[in-house]
Amino acid sequence: MASLLSERQKEELERVRRQPHPISVALVCPSRHRSILDYLHSQNFTEAFDALQTECGIQYTPDPKAKYSGLLEKKWTSVIRLQKKIMDLENRNALLVEELSVSPGRRATSQADWVPRAPPRHVLTGHRGVVNRVAFHPVFSIVVSASEDATIKTWDWETGEFEGTLKGHTRAVQDVDFDAKGDLLVSCSSDLTIKLWDVQHEYKNIKTLVGHDHVVSTARFMPSGDLIVSASRDTSIRVWDVATGACNDHTARVWDAQTGEVKMDFLGHDNVVEMAVFAPVAAYPYIRELAGLSTTDRNKTPGLYIATGARDKIIKLWDVTTGQVLRNLAGHTNWVRALVFHPTGKFLLSAADDYSIRVWDLKTGRCTKVVDSAHSHFVGTMSWGRASASSGVIADGTMKSNDDGVERKINVLATGSVDLTIKIWTP
Repeated sequence: MASLLSERQKEELERVRRQPHPISVALVCPSRHRSILDYLHSQNFTEAFDALQTECGIQYTPDPKAKYSGLLEKKWTSVIRLQKKIMDLENRNALLVEELSVSPGRRATSQADWVPRAPPRHVLTGHRGVVNRVAFHPVFSIVVSASEDATIKTWDWETGEFEGTLKGHTRAVQDVDFDAKGDLLVSCSSDLTIKLWDVQHEYKNIKTLVGHDHVVSTARFMPSGDLIVSASRDTSIRVWDVATGACNDHTARVWDAQTGEVKMDFLGHDNVVEMAVFAPVAAYPYIRELAGLSTTDRNKTPGLYIATGARDKIIKLWDVTTGQVLRNLAGHTNWVRALVFHPTGKFLLSAADDYSIRVWDLKTGRCTKVVDSAHSHFVGTMSWGRASASSGVIADGTMKSNDDGVERKINVLATGSVDLTIKIWTP
């Protein structure tokens, strides 16, 4: 009879047969004895065949038509097939667990240190001009984009679906920002105007603020939500009352928003400064260690440190109270256009006209990750997802009720580019 076993399987059975006590008679049923006897007979293992018959007290006459004929080999090959099937199922299960772990609703808290990696989750297309700014809604899974095509577009970053277009500006839209509650959206434009949009009423344009004499480069809500600060190429910074639309200041200064005290200028870049962001309190310990400052300093006053990016391709970290440069971060090969601090405070992310996104370790000052070709053209804006506690969205992407009113960061990043696209990056 032709053997069903491979050479390796035959060797394994032979090793078992040669053991001093290969078979425990008390634990093996008579039908299995006969299967083993049939196998030994088919392989001409006469001595083992006779010994097993004697020990079991069975007289077995081989019969090719009997149900025991070839049964042991068939069972053995079945075991091999089952082992292979188990391995395949275990591999498939591991893949499914991995997919589940990165789904929007299951982003684990262990991913608190997540930084973007290729490929992006979504590529949002629709603008006919350069994307100048992106901003996340503080409550809902909405991201808005401002473009040189004079429009603002709204998107669902979870699904990647386009939601609508806001029209009202007549020239390039330079910046957009939501207030802390997400009730209002402010935009500014090269048409010299600032516009307020009512989010709760289908983004209706409720106010247009006029006063700047040149392109309005940026407009942002103060934390209280009742004031807007704008900066323009007319060299002025203006403060606007949201309720009345009145302009309260026509001066160009850096000041302490809490005391009104005028601060100093920050001089050190060799070219135009494109971006400046204040460091969050969570970043203070890492910045102090990087700069060799006292690590026992427990001062958590907002606005102690600032990061700037410029056309000289350099990122600078500054001490606001002294005006001193704490560290230069060099690595980009073109203009630095966007900066954002990681929610944990451990990293600073930068985007530039070299098409890349870089991740800087604030503890060492080293670039720890580069996303090359993040876009196919200049990367001009970058924003980290945010969510207020009232929305119930927390850092792992799950829903939870909170009452402390503190803004949370969620693991989603949006970038906009001269290639006319917005990209959404998630774990």
